[in-house]
Order: sequence, then C-alpha cells, then structure tokens
Amino acid sequence: MTKLTRAEIAYRSLRQAITEQDLAPGTKLPEDEIGAPLGISRTLVRQALARLQADGLVETGGKKTATVARPTLEESKDVFRVRRALEREVIRIVCENWSPSHGAILEGHIRKEEAARKAGNERISVRLAAGFHLLLADLTENPVLQGYINQLVSRCSLILALYGKPHSTDCAVNEHRDVVVALREGNVEEAVQLMDHHVSLVESRALNDEDRDGPGLSDILSRHAGEIEADLAPDAIAFEPRNGTSGT
Repeated sequence: MTKLTRAEIAYRSLRQAITEQDLAPGTKLPEDEIGAPLGISRTLVRQALARLQADGLVETGGKKTATVARPTLEESKDVFRVRRALEREVIRIVCENWSPSHGAILEGHIRKEEAARKAGNERISVRLAAGFHLLLADLTENPVLQGYINQLVSRCSLILALYGKPHSTDCAVNEHRDVVVALREGNVEEAVQLMDHHVSLVESRALNDEDRDGPGLSDILSRHAGEIEADLAPDAIAFEPRNGTSGT
C-alpha cells in the first residue's frame, strides 16, 4: 500500500472539505490554522495550498491569506462547457470498451448512492455523486482524461457551493442509472445525450448564493483527515518533522 504523507493528507482533507462544500467559496485558509490539527509545518501547508491552487480550488497571492476560490459566473460557465465536452468523450470510450464487469462496478456504485440517499446523508451523497463521474473516467483507462475529469468535477462542486441551489438527490441517482442502462445496451449516442443532459442539469441548478454557518476550519479539517486516515492501514501514513521542508 502506498504511504500517505501528512502533507498529502492535508491536501486531500482540504480538497475534500472544499468539494463537499464544508468550506464555502471565499473562506480564509490561514496556514497556522490548517497546520495545527494536521500536525504539519507551514511549509507543508503551503505546498498543499499550491496544489489546490493548481486544481482551481484555492486562490493565493502576495502576502494575503489563501482563500477558497470564488470563480466568476463566466468562469463557471467555461468550466461546465469543457466538462460537458470531456464527459461526452468519456462515455464514447467506455462504450467502445464495454464489458459486463463495467456494468457491475457502476451499478454497485449506484447502489451506494441510493443507500446514502435513503439514509438522508447529504454529505456522502455529494461525494458519491461526484465519484460516479470519476469512476466512469477510470473505466476509460486514460490517465490524462482521468486527471482532467477529476479537476473539472472538483471545480464544479466548488461552483455549486457558490451558485447552486439545493436539489433532490433522487435526480442524480436516477440520471446516473439512465446513463448506465444506455451503456449496457450499447447505445452510444443515447448514453452521450443522457450524460450531456445530466451535466447540463447540474449546471442549471441555479444561482442561489446563500450564507452558510457551520463549524470552523480546524474542526472541518480534523474530521476530513480522520476519515481519510480511517480508510488507511496504520502503517500507510508517513510522518514528517514539523520543521521539514519536504512533502508531497
């Protein structure tokens, strides 16, 4: 098993907290406040923030404290436009290489989405909804496409946190299921159209910027780091000295 450094856990915790909308756009990300609950130096925090900036999830610059990115409406439209184009290509590639095992994998994921919906666990539902698209990208076995889809899905989650209005998780599950049915039947164009329609619906879940109160940055990161570590074997975490300058 690949060991995760504390810097990697910091990056993943922040990324997860942002994409699951625990950290709203515009939230300040002080280095000390991030490093304390995760037990890492400011140097390693800066490395994690630099990676998140490259992902389009964090804004940094000069001596200002980093913040969760606040994409403009025009930038948001551009992100969704590119995502729709790449999601169409994902569907075509998966269709070309379809096998019964692909269907089993996707349907297993949809069952998890359905269980989270029935349990009323919105946070896990958000994670699984995004995971469906990442899973489809994985099935292309194209690392370049996987990387772009991963970044675009994350940025769309951020955009929904900024502009999106609440919606029923029934919608996402049903839309995902329809895509899988079309893939299983080998109907490429229908599957492409269904995915395109689905992403368009996600985009249209409309412009409702509401103030949100919740736990502080330290509590949020501690929870996400705990979840990430809980998924790992005890020896899968590598520790760096707090004054270290190396990291992921």
